[in-house]
Amino acid sequence: QVQLVESGGGLVQAGGSLRLSCAASGRAFSNYGMGWFRQAPGKEREFVAATTWSGGRKLYADSVKGRFTISRDNAKNTVYLQMNSLKPEDTAVYYCAAEMGPITVVAGLYDYWGQGTQVTVSS
Repeated sequence: QVQLVESGGGLVQAGGSLRLSCAASGRAFSNYGMGWFRQAPGKEREFVAATTWSGGRKLYADSVKGRFTISRDNAKNTVYLQMNSLKPEDTAVYYCAAEMGPITVVAGLYDYWGQGTQVTVSS
């Protein structure tokens, strides 16, 4: 079992930055690929970014490439999402997730999920 707790969300103006954190507890965090997803009101959950257990391979949604950076610190059992140049369309609840297989953009393949943290970007 892996428990995930997100933090760092909040209200920010367009063009601003936020850093989300996802603290993991439980077994063998470093064995898991980690992903970030988001869900805006009335929309489906969508992939944002993912990283392998080593951090050696990362995936990004086209909508966030060049603005968001995913990273992880296995010693701290934490994965981060640095979000720069935020836009109003980035407003959503952001979730982190963990999976044992290869990293993927498919939400249904992740095994564990956090409760989410709200990010609101004002124009």
